[in-house]
Amino acid sequence: MNIATTFLFAIYIIDAVAIALADSVTCVLREIIRTDERIRFNGYPSESHYVTTPDGYILNLFRIPYSNNLKNENSYRPAILLQHGLLSNSDCWLSGGPDHALAYLLADAGFDVWLGNARGNTYSRNSTTISLNSPKFWHFDWHEIGTIDIPTMIDYILKITGQRKIHYAGHSQGTTVYFVMLSERKEYNKKIKSAHMLAPCAFFEHGTSMAFKIFRPLVGTPGGIYNQVLADMELMPQNRLVNRFGDTACGIDALSKILCKNIWLLFAGEGYQNTNLTALQELVETHPGSCSSNQGIHYMQLSGHNAGRFCQMDYGEKKNEKIYGQATPPDYKLDNIVAPTYLYSSNNDGLCNPQDVDTLVSKMKNLAGDYRVPDLSFNHLDFIVAKNMRRMVNEPVIKNIFKHEG
Repeated sequence: MNIATTFLFAIYIIDAVAIALADSVTCVLREIIRTDERIRFNGYPSESHYVTTPDGYILNLFRIPYSNNLKNENSYRPAILLQHGLLSNSDCWLSGGPDHALAYLLADAGFDVWLGNARGNTYSRNSTTISLNSPKFWHFDWHEIGTIDIPTMIDYILKITGQRKIHYAGHSQGTTVYFVMLSERKEYNKKIKSAHMLAPCAFFEHGTSMAFKIFRPLVGTPGGIYNQVLADMELMPQNRLVNRFGDTACGIDALSKILCKNIWLLFAGEGYQNTNLTALQELVETHPGSCSSNQGIHYMQLSGHNAGRFCQMDYGEKKNEKIYGQATPPDYKLDNIVAPTYLYSSNNDGLCNPQDVDTLVSKMKNLAGDYRVPDLSFNHLDFIVAKNMRRMVNEPVIKNIFKHEG
């Protein structure tokens, strides 16, 4: 049994044990605080909205409609949608609290802030037609999130606010789905005022993360046995016991804090000197947030068999011919992206490597900005938990947004 198989088997055993233990000790575990409750706890108004996609998935969006600090509920407030990354959810935008987190900073800058949740995550686990327990529920990857979920969210926000365009910001997979949306549904360019890609992820040829080393041998090549066995299933669902353990581990003695950082930053990039432990502790209260295994498989293909390409899911030549009408999956048409788009990347990102960001920059013909975080130790997770993320990332993002607000 190789290291990748051993690691995968260990994950399943740990998750199964955690679920069993959680079921037996539910009475002693506190309820996980929802995004809207967390927002209100920090002194901001919040709303919870549900919208159904054309294929029946029910998505939960949260909203900070205005800022109590500004008393601007009767003023014009430009809308912005924030979209989380893989295995994440809307809570990631609140980590660090009002002084650091992008959602609160945007609200205090006068924006109408919407927090999206992709199908299958903690808050979007229902469908009008399919049971959560059916493999059919999990038969999607980030292609469907980009071509269906994000457009559905945008149209709903425009309908509720009465605005013609919105701003968009995404982290990690939240950037991937944006690239997919505008590549495949270019009519949505006209609905974007500006877009801000934090840790932009499209190409993965040079990724250094341990995740690639572990999972690429398993599912990086289409048609393998693991691709078939692991497809269409839930990956790392939220577990109250796991969340409670992680929360506690990040909040006690120095040794545990170091362990906490290293576990959570294992896949994000080496180094943890920027981590705000309070923000990380808040994050692990609600993470991981679940996704379809297909999302991870698709990423692994882009680091393995299809390295150097940004393309749709690869099912092998025979099935590709049936689905796409060609032996290889089609590339996403990045030339279709003409909305003002800014990239914010970092030197120490183990998932979205600077060289892969260079490739992305070379493929985008209408890029509005290519910002590289000056702190060379900044990694993938630092965009949402670093103690200096306000100065390094969030303030530049807000400054660029205002360029498109007259």
